[in-house]
Amino acid sequence: MTSIYLDYAATTPMDPRVREAMAPYWETVFGNPMSLHSHGQKALEGVEAARDSVARLIGADSPEIVFTGCGTESDNAAIKGVAFARGQGGHIITTAVEHHAVLHACRFLEKQGFDLSVVSADRFGRVNPDDIKDAITSKTILISVMHANNEVGTIEPIEAIGALARDRGISFHTDAVQTAGHLPIHVDTMNIDLLALSAHKFCGPKGVGALYIRKGTPFEPLLHGGAQEGGRRSATHNVPGIVGLGKAAEIAMKEMEDENRRIDELRRRLLNRLMRDIPDTCLNGHPEERLPNNINLSFAQVEGEALLMHLDHAGISASSGSACSSGSEDPSHVLLAMGLSPEKARGSLRLSLGRFTTREEIDRAAEAVIEAVGRLRELSPAGKS
Repeated sequence: MTSIYLDYAATTPMDPRVREAMAPYWETVFGNPMSLHSHGQKALEGVEAARDSVARLIGADSPEIVFTGCGTESDNAAIKGVAFARGQGGHIITTAVEHHAVLHACRFLEKQGFDLSVVSADRFGRVNPDDIKDAITSKTILISVMHANNEVGTIEPIEAIGALARDRGISFHTDAVQTAGHLPIHVDTMNIDLLALSAHKFCGPKGVGALYIRKGTPFEPLLHGGAQEGGRRSATHNVPGIVGLGKAAEIAMKEMEDENRRIDELRRRLLNRLMRDIPDTCLNGHPEERLPNNINLSFAQVEGEALLMHLDHAGISASSGSACSSGSEDPSHVLLAMGLSPEKARGSLRLSLGRFTTREEIDRAAEAVIEAVGRLRELSPAGKS
């Protein structure tokens, strides 16, 4: 039986069109873009074309795009870059539901003498802009709020939060790793000063990301050593990866509207079936203000890791939360921040759809989840009583 991949929030398969665009840059166009000879200049053309594509994807100007190694690097570079440029003693605001790439970077800065406020979220994982406003002080230099949550899919009101920052001269960063290439983004309309994205989240290659830095934003580079990326990120360019990111951005921009409509229909089909046929099931995250491809459920009397093992045996690849935290025995910090008990948080399942998900796969996956949950409940002490 063919396996079914429903973990697109963790990573995505590369689109064949992206692989085709990258192919010449492995062997034929292999020069270093910083070299002045023809081999280097040909590679530079590929890099700059990709920069243009990424800029168009988020409504930015091309010189404001910095290529990085991944979304985590982009988040760290943005947060630490602004903090160190603005000087120690500043105040940073973030939220309790951020990806660890943001939370851990902020905690690191706290140890370096910066003040940190971590704002809570409601039971849907949504942050109230008024809570951000109340946390602002005269020393606030940076606000970081993700565009949409990687675990539960809730979309945050970043335009309103960005406006608060803009009115007060505070830099605003958003982790858009889950939304770039999936949701419309315009950095000016959304009042964004820094934005992180990653190619492998929208059918591009792993090992390459980008950071948008609005012109004039205070920024100290994370990496030093060369003049690449206008001195904002020193390292030899990953030219094939950058070209792949550019192609993935180009495809996403052209196909986003139709693809979101298709995926949202499949998601609702799967969700309705699971909620109808599995008693004591809770949807985590906002019921409507959420990513079109994300389902996060908690099942009473079911342990998430055991459920994943049953599903994997049935050929279904899914997740219990963030792929970056899958090795941890602790329950999801996002679900705990939303008010779920540790028991319910440990019983969560994330199903995330994508470009190559089919209706047949959705129906097969629904049957597998229903069967697995029923079997685990039969085996649990509560199920036997």
